[in-house]
Amino acid sequence: MRNDDERQRFIQAQTRLEPVPLAPEISIYAASLITPLWTATQETLDLHDLEPPFWAFAWAGGQALARFVLDHPGLVRGRAVFDFASGSGMVGIAARLAGAARVLCGDIDTVACAAALLNASAADVEIETSSEDQVGRELEGFDVILAGDVFYDRSAAERFGPWFASLASSGRLVLVGDPGRAYFPGGLEPLASYDVPVPFDLESATTKPATVYRYPRRAIPSAG
Repeated sequence: MRNDDERQRFIQAQTRLEPVPLAPEISIYAASLITPLWTATQETLDLHDLEPPFWAFAWAGGQALARFVLDHPGLVRGRAVFDFASGSGMVGIAARLAGAARVLCGDIDTVACAAALLNASAADVEIETSSEDQVGRELEGFDVILAGDVFYDRSAAERFGPWFASLASSGRLVLVGDPGRAYFPGGLEPLASYDVPVPFDLESATTKPATVYRYPRRAIPSAG
């Protein structure tokens, strides 16, 4: 898939536009089962050992964060928002619907970026996308950083957590949504919790609790 047009045609052929359970104001192109889509993606790209197509699912942490943003539009209204590891773009789209002046959905997966653009079009909002690795950057010009379900393993938590803390200490609002992943960092302020409907074949459950947290502007103490 050489460009966004080809990626978007692939997405539309392999998924179906469905409302997000906890945020039905938004619909995303979602897969019903991960394995067929994963296989199709590898075959289409003629690549192997790809990461799963995270963009094709409404993950619990992202759903919680999207719901929170929609219910608290004053947090993003008129502001520039960066949706980190955006996947489907669900959280960034929520920010635009809530009145954000600008939204950049960042994901190193180019197919995810194409999916975010498709999903934004379905919601009749405009977003920008970037597949550049933004971790460690100052993100100048952005007021709010949103991240749903990003603490999925130790290396991710060790890489993302200090960066988020640095962005918060510089005065940015940093909100994360998380369903209790094993490597979620301590010291964050919980803002709201939800029971999120999730696909059983993805989470081995029909609902999953997820909480939205804010990074404090002070430094988070080191563990131990």
